[in-house]
Amino acid sequence: MEFFRIEGGRRLSGRVRIEGAKNAALPLMAASLLTDQPVTLRNIRPLADIANMGRLLEELGVDIKPVPGGLTMQSVDENRVHARYDIVRTMRASICVLGPMLARRRQARVSMPGGCAFGHRPVDLHLRGLEALGAKIELKGGDILASADRLKGDTVFLGGPFGSTVLGTANVMSAAVLASGRSTIECAACEPEIVELANMLNSMGARISGAGSPRLVIDGVEELSGINHVVMPDRIVAGTYAVAAAITNGDVILDDFPYDALLATVNHCREIGVHIQRVSGDDPTRCTVRVTSERNLKPTTITTQPHPGFPTDLQAQLMALVCMAEGNSVITEKIYPERFMHVAELMRMGAQLYRQGPTVVVAGGGKLIGAPVMASDLRASASLVLAGLAAEGETIVHRVYHLDRGYHQMEETLNALGGRVERIKEEKPAAAETDGLRGEGVSTMSAQFVQDDR
Repeated sequence: MEFFRIEGGRRLSGRVRIEGAKNAALPLMAASLLTDQPVTLRNIRPLADIANMGRLLEELGVDIKPVPGGLTMQSVDENRVHARYDIVRTMRASICVLGPMLARRRQARVSMPGGCAFGHRPVDLHLRGLEALGAKIELKGGDILASADRLKGDTVFLGGPFGSTVLGTANVMSAAVLASGRSTIECAACEPEIVELANMLNSMGARISGAGSPRLVIDGVEELSGINHVVMPDRIVAGTYAVAAAITNGDVILDDFPYDALLATVNHCREIGVHIQRVSGDDPTRCTVRVTSERNLKPTTITTQPHPGFPTDLQAQLMALVCMAEGNSVITEKIYPERFMHVAELMRMGAQLYRQGPTVVVAGGGKLIGAPVMASDLRASASLVLAGLAAEGETIVHRVYHLDRGYHQMEETLNALGGRVERIKEEKPAAAETDGLRGEGVSTMSAQFVQDDR
């Protein structure tokens, strides 16, 4: 097992290009099951989750070959329909294969998914949506068994107790593109990653309208063609590196910054005293920004919401940032109310945090002090690294395999900006650190990637 050793107090400066979006790429990869033609995705990094999805697709009869900066996928054996627990348990996005397999192959067997351990996230909305399209759904031995001669268009409502479901929208939309007739998805997720999936499916021959709004209208088609697609920049990675610049009082240029997808984050950063200024590029989905910050940061009030509200995946990072602000900030988590596993670890570093249910009050103005901390999930890991950059002394972040699910070689990116982050392999993992979520061997595809120099 590996950990990061971080020397804090170093101001970041330089230039970074934002990598392709992991949360967009995974449903796009699953969409290769909707056709027997080649689907090429570029601007993909060899993240652990990407490797996991690749392994899963290979087990489902998809031939995968590396191309410069990405992968080409082609479904060659449509008789393989079992997404096994051993792979599915490593990441929640594995559920995205359910809709495409059901639509194209008429049946699917998918193990209940795993992923980050920060609260209950059921897949009942996925199943309800597919049932509305005519699927027969059974649960057997921890697996979802779905079947249908051919799905039929209908009206599907995907609202849940915490708003719309992103992966559920991706699943039902992917299934509906090959259904007969018209499907309408009400309370659809509006996230940029859903727009990205809809755009790619339309380029493959689907007929989807309304992407980015709460109502999607899908007219089913008989078949889809292949495609060569460039994946959108990762808005969460972009937000994380913007916070890295701000928390160190740095001066960083970010290329391929998805400004339009981060308006709520940019607004809160402005309130705090962080300036994210567009310096070039006419396309607001891929522009160049300069990130600087005022010496004295100010507190803010943040509530996570579905897009276009403030993203839950940046909550932990902003919490680390407002620890440096003068005054009290209030952060309320409306998407995953239990997503506060980073709170105790930040407190180990001297942060003054007070949690009451889904809300944390951050008493800023104090100093962060380096300490050994334990990462619990992907974004919590990022927040601890950010805190370590700003802390006095040395910070040790354990379980950085979580980071490798969503950030490509984060330590190298931060070091190129002037940070001092060292990845160290432990001689022997502690017994308490084997939590079953690591997914040993999940990065076997990483060496196959040829990196793009975009």
